[in-house]
Amino acid sequence: MTSDDTTLDASAPWLEVDALIDDPRTRIVVCCGSGGVGKTTTAAALGVRAAERGRKVVVLTIDPARRLAQSMGISELDNVPRQVKGVDESAGGELHAMMLDMKRTFDEIVEGHADAERARAILENPFYQSLSAGFAGTQEYMAMEKLGQLRAGDDWDLIVVDTPPSRSALDFLDAPKRLGSFLDGKFIRVLMAPAKVGGRAGMKFLNVGMSMMTGTLSKLMGGQLLRDVQTFVAAMDTMFGGFRTRADATYRLLQAPGTAFLVVAAPERDALREAAYFVERLAAEQMPLAGLVLNRVHGSGAAQLSAERALAAAEALTEDFADRAPEDAVPPQEPDDDPNSPSHEAGSPSAENLEPDGIVDLAGGKTGSRTPGGSSPAAAAEQAATPSASAAQLAAGLLRLHAERMQVLARERRTRDRFTALHPEVPVTEVGALPGDVHDLAGLRTIGDRLSLRPGETEA
Repeated sequence: MTSDDTTLDASAPWLEVDALIDDPRTRIVVCCGSGGVGKTTTAAALGVRAAERGRKVVVLTIDPARRLAQSMGISELDNVPRQVKGVDESAGGELHAMMLDMKRTFDEIVEGHADAERARAILENPFYQSLSAGFAGTQEYMAMEKLGQLRAGDDWDLIVVDTPPSRSALDFLDAPKRLGSFLDGKFIRVLMAPAKVGGRAGMKFLNVGMSMMTGTLSKLMGGQLLRDVQTFVAAMDTMFGGFRTRADATYRLLQAPGTAFLVVAAPERDALREAAYFVERLAAEQMPLAGLVLNRVHGSGAAQLSAERALAAAEALTEDFADRAPEDAVPPQEPDDDPNSPSHEAGSPSAENLEPDGIVDLAGGKTGSRTPGGSSPAAAAEQAATPSASAAQLAAGLLRLHAERMQVLARERRTRDRFTALHPEVPVTEVGALPGDVHDLAGLRTIGDRLSLRPGETEA
């Protein structure tokens, strides 16, 4: 990358990534953004860099694609932090990684807040099994639960969270409230009423007071499912307040000064529009925003040559080649009109294809063969394509490719500048695009190096 590629507008402050991860007061870094912008890679690269600079780090990913495990050389990630080997620990840091298992996390909550008999009843309940495996918002809620557990344990200096991709920005912030409201809401309280009243009186209350409602619910949910829900609610009665309490505590933790949000985006219109929404929503929720990581930014080693000049030069070379081509070409050979030539002898068809010095390929005109009209078309083309002509054509093609690259750069800069104009207070760092995917620790270190580049700096 050149200095031109990494220089931001003067109005856009620079995001000092190393200062952020080196600060001992920074305990949680949350990478958020729309899907496909590189959140998982960014989170992993931050974890590697922080660990090699002396922090004891755990990276929590919610990405089911397992790219994080592969890039860190771990065969499999699960709900337990696993140490990453190959990280330079000379500065005293360590790196652990884990992938959220939302059902296991939910099970841990039940096991930790209920006695053995009640926990078994809850874990075996069909409605609970469906809720813990795929209820809307469960994944995001459990991500925040796991974050709260990691932070409470105080085993790591820094927790890096790779949030789940979501179409609706910051679903992982809304989910704890939604699930907590569901578990503590009027619908659940209505279902709990029979269990609280108890026995025949409870059933009488249910039948007399809510016959119409339960009839409708039975039609919508099915009688067995309704009974499973009521059993689940009765078993979970003592835990409902805990869900709301923990959700509120985690929400306050995300608002605390030790937390830093990084919005990750690609230099594309849709991704930056989503990033702008993230920024505005974080501000509305009073969440501490550290800045924007603009990922996969393209660069050029010849940025001083504009697209317009490159296209003009390519056009000039093409026109010059077209003007000189007739003069440089080798004149075609005259056909052999000698009636005594072997090619004119009467006889079998094989006589037409045989010459004293070889085979005549009448159909293909391949290089090295001869036709009755002289050299083959391919041979004539090779003779006409002189070294200077070939070089001119190659240069014109390369100039056109450079022009396309410069047009991409210009479009990315315009998109970036629109974002910085709307949010001039948001610090920004740019990460240059790599030629291939990141699949190992070396690639993560490269991303970490690019994350920390100052404007105008180049990679060592």
